[in-house]
Amino acid sequence: MGEPINPEAWMWYYKNVGKERCPIVDTFWQTENGAHMITPLPGATPLVPGSCTLPLPGITAAIVDEVGNNLPNGSGGALVIQRPWPSMIRNIWGDPERFKQSYFPAELGGKTYLAGDGAVRDATTGYFRITGRIDDVLNVSGHRMGTMEIESALVAKTDLVAEAAVVGRPDDLTGEAICAFVVLKRPVPTGDEAKAIAKELRDWVAKEIGPIAKPKDIRFGENLPKTRSGKIMRRLLRSLAKGEEITQDTSTLENPAILDQLTQNN
Repeated sequence: MGEPINPEAWMWYYKNVGKERCPIVDTFWQTENGAHMITPLPGATPLVPGSCTLPLPGITAAIVDEVGNNLPNGSGGALVIQRPWPSMIRNIWGDPERFKQSYFPAELGGKTYLAGDGAVRDATTGYFRITGRIDDVLNVSGHRMGTMEIESALVAKTDLVAEAAVVGRPDDLTGEAICAFVVLKRPVPTGDEAKAIAKELRDWVAKEIGPIAKPKDIRFGENLPKTRSGKIMRRLLRSLAKGEEITQDTSTLENPAILDQLTQNN
């Protein structure tokens, strides 16, 4: 929970931790929801790596376009909840207008809960797969791509990559450029070796998704900046990608020293 899990990490966990015997309960929920919303029922729901499967009984989840129209299975869009549920958020203290604008925007009709996450439903099973925050969609030369899609492609290079996080940065030529922060299954490379591995990863992503998805910047580190609960601090990665000085609060970071290491571009 908290981060979409890519299928490669799901399979590693299933084989090495659960010994292919234990169900993985990959859940979608938010603090504002007050409870799990979309989740497999252990032992009852057939599992699919990287998917939180189906909503719990009574939860009416859907995927819609930018004006609130339902999209067919197989299409990606914004994840919404279309009917009230008992544990839902009721208001924001002292700011009811912000509550309405944030969670029940007028462009969706004012009565649909906007989760702020993107998702896609399997064309056959109807299973939900969370693709990441709506604001984590990159627009590269007019092509819209989710950061999770590129991260999953990088981690699928199983002989080399242990973990990856992708963010965007402004680019004069393409509008946005893809910046990937990568943890390898080997010591952090430097110099020509780092450039050669970066090229290998770009070529891999081009093969998996397409040339437009190749990261312009690739930065290697021993790990990624995470909170003590394991959540990747993407706002810090965005600042690093833009070359900005880190002025944000880093007191919740488990490993603040990693920020200096991730400034080196390849």
